[in-house]
Amino acid sequence: MLTLVLALAAAVAPAPPVCTVPDGTRVRLELALTDQEKALGLMYRDSLPADAGMLFVFDADSPLAFWMKNTFIPLDLVWLDKEGRVVDVRADVPPCRADPCPSYDPARPARTVLEVNAGFAAAHGVKPGAVLRFEGVAGYPVAEPKR
Repeated sequence: MLTLVLALAAAVAPAPPVCTVPDGTRVRLELALTDQEKALGLMYRDSLPADAGMLFVFDADSPLAFWMKNTFIPLDLVWLDKEGRVVDVRADVPPCRADPCPSYDPARPARTVLEVNAGFAAAHGVKPGAVLRFEGVAGYPVAEPKR
């Protein structure tokens, strides 16, 4: 019996990645981890579910400029530090089909960028200084070294 329980526990898939914002709303995340995933992002999509977003995860803090080339839906861009604290928010960033597209930079370096539907940040209390909680995102937020 114990063997069956252990086998079933091992077969359970890991929880899908989610983010919980200040008002308790949970956002299902797609992760952009590889260079290819980061380059594609949310390009060429006609819609994004209201409870979904994409999290771009980087290895170090940097300015993380983003653009909206070939992105067909307006988005909120949310930059976060290594602990999940919001560094900056750019709301209602419009799609861009022209070339060149403008670039959007945070107020200070960040570790990740969360893209959600335009209007989401304001509706759910996502603003600089707020802390977002993440589950199922390996290595993020970054744990402080134990002393």
